[in-house]
Amino acid sequence: MLLLTCTTLVQAEQRVLVLGDSLSDAYNMPREAGWVYRLDLALGEGAVMIDGSISGDTTSGARARLEALLDAQDPDYLIVILGGNDGLRGLSPNQLKANLADIIEQGQRAGAAVALMQIRLPANLGRRYLDQFEAVYPALADQFDIPLWPFFLEDLFDQPGMMMADGIHPSERAQPLLAEQVEAQLQNLLNSKQD
Repeated sequence: MLLLTCTTLVQAEQRVLVLGDSLSDAYNMPREAGWVYRLDLALGEGAVMIDGSISGDTTSGARARLEALLDAQDPDYLIVILGGNDGLRGLSPNQLKANLADIIEQGQRAGAAVALMQIRLPANLGRRYLDQFEAVYPALADQFDIPLWPFFLEDLFDQPGMMMADGIHPSERAQPLLAEQVEAQLQNLLNSKQD
């Protein structure tokens, strides 16, 4: 886990925990090239970015380790970017929903403002499964009244050089763009909590 110091536009230091998988874990590149580290640098002082992402993690794995992370890091914000590995393994959308719901509840009980990112899967997994899987995210955002962020790879899939050869992971070249997207969403979240 990487602990990063960064700034934002709020008055007091804010602690932001990113709970994710390889999409947030600087997969196959130096950690300093990843979007979490880049976002840390872009935000400046006043916030602490806590990278709680592990490549290959599922919602079940993240759910099991979240309590210890929350106790150790005491975040003000929890950003959940998970589910891709569940989908690629064909795990049940109902189990995905139960795990994500528990993650959101754990974050809220710990006093963190939670945001959830929509996850999209490759089309070859079948329309029926994709529809069930992707519907989990807006349903949870409504249930828990939390922000649902758009999938940050959505506009990058068709751009040359933005994806690795596997077609799943963002390239090093894509990381600054991901940082910009997350920064815009994060600033909205930070500002909404200050109101």
